[in-house]
Amino acid sequence: MLFEVRNLCKRFGRIAALSDVSFQVREGEVLGLIGPNGAGKSTLFECLAGVLPCDRGSVECGDKLVRDVLFYVPDGIAPWPSQSVRWALEFTVGFLGGNASFYDELVDQLDLGEILRQPIGTLSKGQRKRALLAIGLLTRQPALLIDEPFEGLDLRQARDIAKALRIHAARGRTLFLSIHQIADAARLCDRFVLLDGGRVRGEGTVEELAALADGSGDLEEVFLALT
Repeated sequence: MLFEVRNLCKRFGRIAALSDVSFQVREGEVLGLIGPNGAGKSTLFECLAGVLPCDRGSVECGDKLVRDVLFYVPDGIAPWPSQSVRWALEFTVGFLGGNASFYDELVDQLDLGEILRQPIGTLSKGQRKRALLAIGLLTRQPALLIDEPFEGLDLRQARDIAKALRIHAARGRTLFLSIHQIADAARLCDRFVLLDGGRVRGEGTVEELAALADGSGDLEEVFLALT
């Protein structure tokens, strides 16, 4: 086990966004966070990353600090918008202590060569997504939290990124992915945390979740049965 989330709670006024959320993340796995719109997926990631304070609960990382274990790649942001993609990647390596040995490989895997000189603020949604993923994969934290890794990508780009993520997972990187498309989650993830209404409705492989749903079937059928 790499880290454990225990009884995490977050409220916005009268709305309980997260209620006693608990689950484990294992070292080297690709864990999918799935759930309907409004389930609390982004709120959970923001609480885990420290972007939002939680009202109650904890993230247990053994004798390490959360910031030394988790790096968060949010969806829909443009960090350092006036700086080039190359600058952002080199900043990640130089200032954030990223892994320089992955630099050229990630530029190739994520097809960044033609946009290295472009300011991040001028990128399309898909280009920005690929640049953000490169930043995350360059970091040295053992676990990456990635919100919607395939948002804004076409089919070929999504397949290329899924392949790149699998390569880094095979090297021991733990990936915790919030994925809206169930088919994408089923192809990539080893296990799943199913969130609905701010509560965990199930955790495990497709087969383990199917057992909770009193039947068998693919991930889409299990998703519909448990939410």
